[in-house]
Amino acid sequence: MRFPNLNSFLKSSEPCLSKGPVALIFAEDDVELDTTLRHHRVAGFAEVILFAHPAFKLPDDLEHLCWRIDYDMTREGALESAVNAVIDAANGIWLYYCYNAEYLYFPFCETRSVGELLTFQTEERRASMLTYVVDLYAGDLESCPNAVSTQQAFLDKSGYYALARRDPANHNHPKERQLDFFGGLRWRFEEHVPANRRKIDRISLFRARAGLKLLPGHVFNEEEYNTYACPWHNNLTAAVCSFRTAKALKRNPGSSSDIPTFRWHNSAPFEWHSRQLLDLGLMEPGQWF
Repeated sequence: MRFPNLNSFLKSSEPCLSKGPVALIFAEDDVELDTTLRHHRVAGFAEVILFAHPAFKLPDDLEHLCWRIDYDMTREGALESAVNAVIDAANGIWLYYCYNAEYLYFPFCETRSVGELLTFQTEERRASMLTYVVDLYAGDLESCPNAVSTQQAFLDKSGYYALARRDPANHNHPKERQLDFFGGLRWRFEEHVPANRRKIDRISLFRARAGLKLLPGHVFNEEEYNTYACPWHNNLTAAVCSFRTAKALKRNPGSSSDIPTFRWHNSAPFEWHSRQLLDLGLMEPGQWF
């Protein structure tokens, strides 16, 4: 079903937001829009909601497999505004958000659904899940000038690190169970990336509740939602494998000419399988076996 704007969707959203988990896909362009939607349908989301420009075309079968909202992603704060509006209408429902050309992977996702994942996370008394945004990029930029290739995708197998997240309200002391994570293309080409956009951590999976707000920087106004684990043991984490940074670096005239290739000695072909991400330490199963 298609809606001309977010307000019209929210007025009739009860069937869509009555059961989760629900995926919110934000289309900044039409690159790999179809594969993004298909990937998250297969992952087991109860509903998939697409926020996209009216001009973006979808295959006929996908038009009937998702809810579509005509939406302008060029507005300042467009992502946060939409996510927060859905939060207000979906109390108690698990939500997930990503952009087009991004793909959620979690431990054992080849044999388990995202619903099973979040059932376990709920049993762990957790209302959110940390995800690492793992940059993907085409191995050959001459044949793939937009840096996107699902057939020949690469990722960095090392170069990731974390720093303590400081609390300005508490004399800059480190926040409990919160870290800022870095790596991938935003680290290797940091001279082309603003400092406030270099982090690769994102709370992509979370449970909606009254008063919850997504803030700029992919964090929430409730500090416990921004933690990577509970106080008593490590929890599950997941990965959002993303062509978004590679696309932006090749689209931007200021950086495109400086990057003849994204490949380096620590590049590895992406296997499109959770085992590779687990082996590289880019997500962990916690107590979920």
